[in-house]
Amino acid sequence: MSVRQAAIDIAKAAKKLNDLRENWLNPPEWTHKVPEVTPLGMDKSPYPDRIEPKPGISEVDLKALHKRTLTNLYNAKPAWLSMAHQQLDQAVAAAYGWTDYTSAMPDDEMLKRLLALNLARSAIIFGTTHPQTP
Repeated sequence: MSVRQAAIDIAKAAKKLNDLRENWLNPPEWTHKVPEVTPLGMDKSPYPDRIEPKPGISEVDLKALHKRTLTNLYNAKPAWLSMAHQQLDQAVAAAYGWTDYTSAMPDDEMLKRLLALNLARSAIIFGTTHPQTP
């Protein structure tokens, strides 16, 4: 796989994850975007639009919206969120050339591989050698 294709795959998976989270946090049936204030002397605002509850939203929906936080989302661990993270993890692992990657790979193994890669790259950049990593 080319470096460009790996970057595209990672970007697509990351965008999908972000879009899913944003849609859960700010459902379009409950929220809308409001343009941010434009500072004096500027043609347009350098700030992103604000997301606010839609006018006329019911109290029940407003209370439900206020409970939609990233913390609550990750505590709930919905299947769609786990799947989106797995797709991003898989794209990153493929970019590293880890053809044997699975979501069950232990963190220690991933950290060992990342350290070895980092040391190899720093040796190329700085012309240094490092002792063998475990």
